[in-house]
Amino acid sequence: MTTVNRLRPRRSCLAVPGSNPRFLEKAQGLPADQVFLDLEDACAPLAKPEARHTIVKFLNEGDWTGKTRVVRVNDWTTEWTYRDVVTVVEGAGQNLDCIMLPKVQTAQQVVALDLLLTQIEKTMGFEVGKIGIEAQIENAQGLNNVNEIATASQRVETIIFGPADFMASINMKSLVVGEQPPGYPADAYHYILMKILMAARANNLQAIDGPYLQIRNIDGYREVAQRAAALGFDGKWVLHPGQVEASNEIFSPSQEDYDHAELILDAYDYYTSEAGGKKGSAMLGDEMIDEASRKMALVISGKGRAAGMQRTSKFEIPTD
Repeated sequence: MTTVNRLRPRRSCLAVPGSNPRFLEKAQGLPADQVFLDLEDACAPLAKPEARHTIVKFLNEGDWTGKTRVVRVNDWTTEWTYRDVVTVVEGAGQNLDCIMLPKVQTAQQVVALDLLLTQIEKTMGFEVGKIGIEAQIENAQGLNNVNEIATASQRVETIIFGPADFMASINMKSLVVGEQPPGYPADAYHYILMKILMAARANNLQAIDGPYLQIRNIDGYREVAQRAAALGFDGKWVLHPGQVEASNEIFSPSQEDYDHAELILDAYDYYTSEAGGKKGSAMLGDEMIDEASRKMALVISGKGRAAGMQRTSKFEIPTD
């Protein structure tokens, strides 16, 4: 199995219908971290067979520089899944980073995709294990099994919350995807998001929030995205170019936080060294820092570096 860095930047995950060449062309120029070419909900049933070949063409001939390239296939309960995977991976596997599997309910469904990918990679002479899996949780059974799903394959990179189907599956009283249902005074999604987040973090995976369908309501998008970012999610789906900038901003640290995190890391490295006195804790300005501080700073610095942020300050070794 190939060793792959599964923690790719995914602040913004742009959905693009696989059957729409104009959208596929435009998506290449948008500043989204990830683009997923969709064969599932964004494709009408009659358009799916041709869309597979359209996706292969655009993966092979398009310029996706700097983007994680993903294809969302149909779920295993349909008649389309195996042909989606075979056509896309055989045709463009060398230009593909991940397959997104929707409506995952059991670990066995992930294992089945893993086995199929392995067969294709061996047949085509691709690196075995290079193509990752993104597992989308969209109903109660999937959420109940999310820990097993997260550990079902070494290919798994992300756990994704699919709010629309999930809301329908539990009979939630709302027609606005991602918004709070009327009559409930707290956050109706907190348990769902936290369970997905815990399964992801326990297995060193990324957690991604799903779409916000009111695509012209950027303020609403920001509010929902900030909720997921505050909990620790790595990114969110975007359905419209207008949401990309907001998502990139919300899932990146502020410049102030990024600079502070890098200062903590530099200061901790210095103070724990021979030259710095081999201290377990030390003062950085008015703040005491220790190993726990370092771990927290690593999270913020990692997100900033992944976003391409540059430092605006540096650690000065004390002279006294």
